[in-house]
Amino acid sequence: MKNIPVGQYLVQKGLISDEQLQQVLAAQKENRVPGKFFGDYVIEMGFISDVDFSKVLAERMGVEYVDLSEYKINEQAVKKIPEALAKKHTIIAINITGKRLTVATNDPVNFYIFEDVKVISGMDVIPVLATKDQITKAIGRSYSMQNVDSVIDSVTNQFISEDDIAAVEEAESSERIDNAPIVKLATTIVENSFRLGASDIHIEPFKSYTRIRVRVDGELVELMQVSNVVHNSLSTRIKIISGMNIAEKRVPQDGRFTQEVDGVTLDVRVSSLPMVCGEKIVIRILSTGDVSVRKITDLGMTDYNYTMFEKMIRCPHGVVLVTGPTGSGKSTTLYAALGELAKPNVNVVTVEDPVEKNIEGVNQCQVNTKAGMTFAAALRSILRQDPDIVMIGEMRDTETAEIGIRAAITGHLVLSTLHTNDAASTITRLCDMGIAPYMVATSLIGVIAQRLVKLLCPECRKMKMSDENDNELLGVDTSVPIYEPCGCSKCNNTGYSGRSAIHEIILCNSELSTLIANGGGTEEIAAMAKQNGTRLLRDNVAELVMQGKTSMDELIKTTFSI
Repeated sequence: MKNIPVGQYLVQKGLISDEQLQQVLAAQKENRVPGKFFGDYVIEMGFISDVDFSKVLAERMGVEYVDLSEYKINEQAVKKIPEALAKKHTIIAINITGKRLTVATNDPVNFYIFEDVKVISGMDVIPVLATKDQITKAIGRSYSMQNVDSVIDSVTNQFISEDDIAAVEEAESSERIDNAPIVKLATTIVENSFRLGASDIHIEPFKSYTRIRVRVDGELVELMQVSNVVHNSLSTRIKIISGMNIAEKRVPQDGRFTQEVDGVTLDVRVSSLPMVCGEKIVIRILSTGDVSVRKITDLGMTDYNYTMFEKMIRCPHGVVLVTGPTGSGKSTTLYAALGELAKPNVNVVTVEDPVEKNIEGVNQCQVNTKAGMTFAAALRSILRQDPDIVMIGEMRDTETAEIGIRAAITGHLVLSTLHTNDAASTITRLCDMGIAPYMVATSLIGVIAQRLVKLLCPECRKMKMSDENDNELLGVDTSVPIYEPCGCSKCNNTGYSGRSAIHEIILCNSELSTLIANGGGTEEIAAMAKQNGTRLLRDNVAELVMQGKTSMDELIKTTFSI
């Protein structure tokens, strides 16, 4: 059985069908890309996950499968293989046992690779199988962490003037540029921040040092400190690659660049702001088109809220608003809705600033205020493009909101975001922006208010019984078991790991529309919405607290009001 082709083996295991096997073989025969194997095609076509394929391949070849996302890699083992060789062959040394080196690879039958490793390391090689994606990430993670200290030392010892950096940039040899210490430092900062799951990087100059912090799961965490003599060189390097003016240090500037990390192309936005001790630089790492758009089932909604959300996006025309503070996942929710709505027989057009993710089959338009391409100007043109569904990145002003509302009344489905604290105040905000209440009442399908709450680390959370104050906030009469954060190595001693969205959804029925048209206030709208079945943000967090997924601190932080 082990001698049969891997495709046939997958069919016998019931992981793919005969028909799918034939499709993969046909695609492989048609393309014939050097270095691309059957496994690459079957994973690419979505018939099997890379992890499942690797497990089956390991079983068939009689080698061990290793999940590198869970495996603690031995740093001494990593040093046995040079970074260039590891990247060239997609391999990484993960352990040393006596005179034997355990090497993770996605191609365990390529003996030439292991001969190279044996010669370089002077050790016998034990191959184990891992997915290509996990090996690439492990290479990036392991080698870059080793490089950080040496890069900082070489940058500090070798002070570089701006003219030198500009000269290096203009040099013909790209290898010389990549090996310049300051260039390595800038690259390493972005790489390490991305691997930590950071959304923003803050490079902050002070009198005697420069602090670099990253925002992970909504909290700022210090990444490193570097000497203040490095700051000018680092900010100049970032400004050059972002397309900014390096001679201008007195006014704020904006720019952007792309960088590839672990096989993912990042879209990076940069903002510089003059401070007392130099320019503060904030780098926003955008989710890219390389990262697939989430499905609406993956948004963390409760079954109850999911049913309401589905009803909203099924409406053929009207306005659906997603609201919440900056960084609360509004764009993710809108993209998930667009992914569901974008069908071959529908024309979907978006106006965004910036376009964060590229969605297949959706016409996406980038706002450019300097060129006069504002939200309002773009919207007017879009309505002449025969759209069925329009997505507006944000209703920033009265003009944009008015065009969006009119588009909904004339038979389009309009999705947009607004910055408000809860779902009910969104409706009154539209009226405060100068839109007639009767127009809001006629066009509004519903509002989704959302926040992101941090999830407790399952490894180190600690149970306790709730007290009277907790019971009051949770809306329960008796003491219930709840959990609080502790902190361990897996969660960087924060006590939290990952985030989940909570939602408050108001569906506009005839009673609510009448109340809006008659100029009802926020409290009246909220009371009627609750009567109609809306679950408040606090109810949703309370549910997560009682399930042991988040803490009381998060409940207070995300839903506190005076």
